[in-house]
Amino acid sequence: MALLDVTDVLTDPDFTSTIRIARSTESIGETGRAVIAQQVIDNILAVVTPGQGTKSETLADLMRVQGVVTVHTQFRLSDGRPDGKPDVVTWSGADYIVLSVNDFSQFGAGFVMAICQLRSLYADQG
Repeated sequence: MALLDVTDVLTDPDFTSTIRIARSTESIGETGRAVIAQQVIDNILAVVTPGQGTKSETLADLMRVQGVVTVHTQFRLSDGRPDGKPDVVTWSGADYIVLSVNDFSQFGAGFVMAICQLRSLYADQG
């Protein structure tokens, strides 16, 4: 177990960003159909670091932009397991889907580290 507590760094305003979380839950409605409710949580403090940058991939009828960020926060993000939908993190004007969440509490009380992938598809304009 790590002996380094990085809470001071992960909560320092010089390093943190404000993110927005969109959390979807699914239930069964009176008609037997799925009902999806979305909860938006604003002003979550996090340290967000970009992965390997963004890259574009042109497909037959659309262009897909790929990118990954790592998010460190005390907010308990969800990757959708075992039966839900993954959280969507909005940071710097872009939406990222939470792919995996790892316990980071060995480096600071209550922290998680999440890998998030850019959610972006554009209709091909050419």
